[in-house]
Amino acid sequence: MEGRWGIVLVAVMLCLGVFLDCSFAQENADNVTAVYIVTLKQAPTSHFYGELRVKQDHHVKRNGSERMNRLDKPSNVSRTDKRNGSYIDRVHNSLLKRALRGEKYLKLYSYRYLINGFAVLVTPMQAEKLSRRKEVSNVVLDFSVRTATTHTPQFLGLPEGAWAQEGGFETAGEGIVIGFIDTGIDPTHPSFSDNTPEKPYPVPQHFSGICEVTRDFPSGSCNRKLVGARHFAASAITRGIFNATQDYASPYDGDGHGTHTAATAAGNHGIAVVVAGHLFGNASGMAPRSHIAVYKALYKSFGGFAADVVAAIDQAAQDGVDIISLSITPNRRPPGIATFFNPIDMALLSAVKVGIFVVQAAGNTGPSPKSMSSFSPWIFAVGAAAHDRMYSNSIVLGNNMTISGVGLAPGTDTGAMYTLVSAIHALNETASVNDMYVSECQDVSSFNHSVVQGNILICSYSIRFVLGLSTIKQALETADNLSAAGVVFYMDPYVIGFQLNPVPMSIPGIIIPSPDDSKILLQYYNSSVERGQGTKNIVKFGGVASISGGIKANFSHTAPKIMFYSARGPDPEDTFLNNADILKPNIVAPGNFIWSAWSLGGTDSVEFQGERFAMMSGTSMAAPHIAGLAALIKQRFPYFTPSAIGSALSTTASLNDRNGGPIMAQRAYANPDLNQSPATPFDMGSGFVNATAALDPGLVFDSSYDDYMSFLCGINGSSPVVLNYTGHSCGVSIMNDTDLNLPSITLSKLNQSASIQRVVTNVGGNETFSVGWSAPYGASVKVTPTHFSLASGEKQVLSVSFNATMNSSVASFGRIGLFGTQGHIINIPLSVIIKISYNNSTGGG
Repeated sequence: MEGRWGIVLVAVMLCLGVFLDCSFAQENADNVTAVYIVTLKQAPTSHFYGELRVKQDHHVKRNGSERMNRLDKPSNVSRTDKRNGSYIDRVHNSLLKRALRGEKYLKLYSYRYLINGFAVLVTPMQAEKLSRRKEVSNVVLDFSVRTATTHTPQFLGLPEGAWAQEGGFETAGEGIVIGFIDTGIDPTHPSFSDNTPEKPYPVPQHFSGICEVTRDFPSGSCNRKLVGARHFAASAITRGIFNATQDYASPYDGDGHGTHTAATAAGNHGIAVVVAGHLFGNASGMAPRSHIAVYKALYKSFGGFAADVVAAIDQAAQDGVDIISLSITPNRRPPGIATFFNPIDMALLSAVKVGIFVVQAAGNTGPSPKSMSSFSPWIFAVGAAAHDRMYSNSIVLGNNMTISGVGLAPGTDTGAMYTLVSAIHALNETASVNDMYVSECQDVSSFNHSVVQGNILICSYSIRFVLGLSTIKQALETADNLSAAGVVFYMDPYVIGFQLNPVPMSIPGIIIPSPDDSKILLQYYNSSVERGQGTKNIVKFGGVASISGGIKANFSHTAPKIMFYSARGPDPEDTFLNNADILKPNIVAPGNFIWSAWSLGGTDSVEFQGERFAMMSGTSMAAPHIAGLAALIKQRFPYFTPSAIGSALSTTASLNDRNGGPIMAQRAYANPDLNQSPATPFDMGSGFVNATAALDPGLVFDSSYDDYMSFLCGINGSSPVVLNYTGHSCGVSIMNDTDLNLPSITLSKLNQSASIQRVVTNVGGNETFSVGWSAPYGASVKVTPTHFSLASGEKQVLSVSFNATMNSSVASFGRIGLFGTQGHIINIPLSVIIKISYNNSTGGG
């Protein structure tokens, strides 16, 4: 799952249709059924309303002083008009009956709002029949997807910054609805309670979602905080892989991931984090007064499927959410002429058309280049960075050697040393000497209570723990039942490069993650053991140690840093790994060691089963940070378009760590802290999110749905694909990738020279800006004008000229800075990959 970087869920593709008789699937491959997503040429309901923003005059200030409106304002359109719903359903049903006369099929969903189409279980031959119908524009085979805090509000400066600007945490995000496409939610968690009598939650009038009621999700589960909850699993059910008992046929979260992400973005403020009986502080979401709507389309046992995800997105948009958060990514790069053309991204494009800001996890497939799992420019892709809070533990040996490790555990009594006893030296007579896993301490019946009692038990940590076959929780129960004073886990030498999240422990304990440090422990222990003369029997355990404990947090000034698992750019444009002229990721946010709410029924992490909170790592944890911060921006600037919100986050992002040095990026899976170098835009996008500055961006780069359509039409050979997905012809309105008005400039190939324009809009007061830049190595850059003044609402064109000064295929990076007299600083990252120059002797710019 994306939230746990070490685990990949592979969805099993079965052709069993549980609602159909066995004759529906024949051995002949032509009769094997599968789910297809069918799009019709007629525009969806959302397109009937037109674009959310009403375009006004497109006059842009160049070198004159022409006055402009602020940003294009939203029109008063409704996203909840359901008059067309039943009619569209009838159209879909009629088409299927006419196209597949007398044949068996199963329609799973009608997509009514963002795309006009349906998901249907049919054979390949039936799918071919549908594709030949004049009403049908596109038929795509369904594909699988996967799921990719107490301190981060302080690290991001929210209490004194963004929250203060919004009137305090009591109102931060109020009235904004965030929709989560994830594994569901535990509605009983206090992070989602609306029991705030001193300041009751308002009812978001623009939201029309419902709350499903099931045995797992009873009446009363929703409230004014959790305003909607549904689940989508039809595609999984048709494959015969849905287990209603394990996966819950309801919005209830049987995994934990969805509860964690929802609380990270919008959990209530000041909720005590108690795990394994220890208090770790008080938790809060980024926008603690925002409302939550849950659209469960991911499941613990198999991940999820695009048909279900598209249905969830379509419903979220129709219900009226303001922001969509997806901590999920596809299991494979979408095929075709461009990665942007897939059912999920195209549904999200329609969501952006109606004013919804879309956030997605970048993926946990780093640190290799082109490992991005979020591709499209209308989707805000978020990478993961470490924040400054760390939990460390240590064990002090009797020879005064200190070994560091991990473990959210208490320490042994201060000043006391305890005898070390290895599990393999504490076996009783009934234990099997041939049990190669007995050292993992999973079975209390294998050990001699009197040998372990009052001592520190040494257990092994093998690959079986990584695979979930053995657990820390079970080993702790063994140690506790044997009355051990504590437990220490040494790392099996075959577990190479594996990084551990801190694990909660109810008794003194520590895990030594380094095989080398584990050897030091074992060498000391073995050298201290006394054996009888002429025998191998142990007569005395001579090694002693004390455990310091790892409950108290430590803080580092080298944060943030980009985590090794966070997916990297450049953005792959197609399956041939050609580079797009689009910067990905867009930004990075806290994603490592994140405390947040956990479902009581969550089974994804054995160590946190039955707990109310869990510490998780991944880009899945980073994305909801941005979703919550976007809610604060939407609350302050309700007229901001999705691209304006993304621009505000991007141009104000930080480029330095807490020491003032460059943000570092881990470059290797094994020993990542020993393999670091300064982060580039392909590691961190525009930088690390600056929540307070994003609420006062000064200037924004705005792009509309029409701009994204022109961008798609500019891709070679895209016209029929654009028509298939959107029902609109490209015509003459096209643009190159580089012309899309993004708050960054990325050139996959600079062939001698290039001229690029960007348009900024002043969303602050009257201000004068000066322009500075640093050119990427191997290129020269010139920006005009170098000074300009804007009144509130005015726009300014920036012309940027690039010239290659050498031949190179190595990516290089630069920046443009806009420095305002009112203190605004706008950061525009520059990335140039291939550079082609006729004159190899020319110096750099």
